[in-house]
Amino acid sequence: MQWNLSFSVILTHDIHLDTYLLVSYYRGMENRKKQIVDLALKLIQQKGYVAFSYDDISKQLGVTKASIHYHFEKKEDLGVAVTERILLRLQESLMSIENSPASAEEKLKQFIQQQAQRFECNEICPISSLQTDYESLPSSVKEKIEEVSRLELQVMKELVAEAQADNIINSSEDVHQLAVTILSSVKGSLLYRRVLGDGVLAGVLDQLNRFLKNQ
Repeated sequence: MQWNLSFSVILTHDIHLDTYLLVSYYRGMENRKKQIVDLALKLIQQKGYVAFSYDDISKQLGVTKASIHYHFEKKEDLGVAVTERILLRLQESLMSIENSPASAEEKLKQFIQQQAQRFECNEICPISSLQTDYESLPSSVKEKIEEVSRLELQVMKELVAEAQADNIINSSEDVHQLAVTILSSVKGSLLYRRVLGDGVLAGVLDQLNRFLKNQ
């Protein structure tokens, strides 16, 4: 009876240990997968999709290329994962803006600031970077960046329309064209900032703020 009880305790302990080790293993694998996507996103912002390689990721993360291929068999698979991450961020931004008690003017300014100031000086918007490489992208990544581009433009159009409804922007302005103009100004300034420094981005943001005030 005592032997059976001891065996039962040992067996239960071993099962718990195996479960813990299994959970820890899969958690580690998910963390590694996230690290790979995080780094690929940063490399796209710095170098572009076409220019970065699994060798870059391997060296910077200190892992073998085989371990990267385990998570993402092809670079195309990694590209899709990156665009899905960008899409999720945009959806979260949209939800945050929609639930914000801020005025239409403040929401528009916040979104512009988010799009402009979360990148380091040598980085550009990953959407812009992927758009630049568009003709060289695999078809699945092309489809994803098209989806991301449409959503980003839709978010900006909704913000512009809301600002028009609150008489912050002249109602005679074409919503679509104005949304494209604002996004193009911000993203273009990030390209110029990479070469000429922070003053370019600051100047464009200041000009956009003055535009909103003068409507």
